[in-house]
Amino acid sequence: MRYQISGRQIDIGEALQTHVQDEMNEVLAKYAGRPTDANVIFSKSAHEFICEAIVHLSTGLTAQAKAHSTEIYSAFDKCNEKLDKQLRRYKRRLKDHHRDRPEPVELSGASSYILAASEDLDEAEPESLQPMIIAEMETTVPSVSVGEAVMQMELVGAPVLVFRNERNNGINVVYRREDGNIGWIDPKNMT
Repeated sequence: MRYQISGRQIDIGEALQTHVQDEMNEVLAKYAGRPTDANVIFSKSAHEFICEAIVHLSTGLTAQAKAHSTEIYSAFDKCNEKLDKQLRRYKRRLKDHHRDRPEPVELSGASSYILAASEDLDEAEPESLQPMIIAEMETTVPSVSVGEAVMQMELVGAPVLVFRNERNNGINVVYRREDGNIGWIDPKNMT
């Protein structure tokens, strides 16, 4: 298991790194089976420390948690508790997923863009219908079942997940609706 423990504009000491590795090893050994790597990032916002943990599992799924507190160890402990709760909730499904899938989830590369927000909402006509791209990033699109996509979306706490449906090999979307339910968009393959 590889750990990357870092701080954004704060120093992370050896004692904290050892604490993070020991505590995460304990949680991940109970639930995740064979995690491949974990990225833990500490930062500070005003008087609070923020801890964000991202764990990549051998099945190709990702678990993510974030917490904050006035003390750095407390921020990590809260983050680790959230990760523990997520993995405990999905333990059976994670194990079933790993047993049914001998190979890790297939990931396809894709481009992701951040578009500039409209500055003047009262403007009658925009200068151009083309949005301004302010950032371009690489992302991945997993090939999973609908159930696995919902589980992945909930594990990372994302409001939406784009995935390739294993059943029909089409691009699908799952998202959290305002009423708390999960929506699923499955465009028909028109030929």
